Amino acid sequence: MINVSPIKLSGNWFEGFALGLHTISSEFLGYDEFGHEVFDTKRSEIGDLLYRLKYESDKSSLKEILDVTVNFLSNEWKISGVLDGILPIPPSKSRTFQPVIQVARGISSALQISLYEDFLIKVKETPELKNVYDYQKRLELLKDAFAAKNLSLKGKNVLLFDDLYRSGATLNAITRVLSEKGMVSKVYVLALTKTRSKS
Repeated sequence: MINVSPIKLSGNWFEGFALGLHTISSEFLGYDEFGHEVFDTKRSEIGDLLYRLKYESDKSSLKEILDVTVNFLSNEWKISGVLDGILPIPPSKSRTFQPVIQVARGISSALQISLYEDFLIKVKETPELKNVYDYQKRLELLKDAFAAKNLSLKGKNVLLFDDLYRSGATLNAITRVLSEKGMVSKVYVLALTKTRSKS
């Protein structure tokens, strides 16, 4: 099993972690023949697995991601026994294979915790936030973007799951919806990786 270096995540949730940084370093090398910037990027072990799964559709990395995630939830963070449900973040981009959903399904199956795949409803279209660098602007774009389907998680403890943590704007917005509209008791947050900067 790969080694992870969990990072505590601060936000309006009860407690949260990322399993490690996404990239360790990224050195600008110049431009290619099309004028695109070229970088020499070194990723963490978990960052490399996620990159392969998300951007290269390498499904062979899914098992390793699940092994380390399930181990962290059960044996290191030790919250698997208090969780009533797992909620994956609604994907921002339409893909035939959605890494966030696939990993959430795997965690749900391994730990026998209910998966609420469609509990969060995106009610307002938002641009891809990776191109929005101002945190306040992100929060504005996310205002009223999500809704809770019903009150079936009222008084329950849930794990809000994402693959990549940037600024926390999306997770903060969804946590607010879960607490105020979904009436959940505690929201825990887990991301597989975290960017080195907030942008």
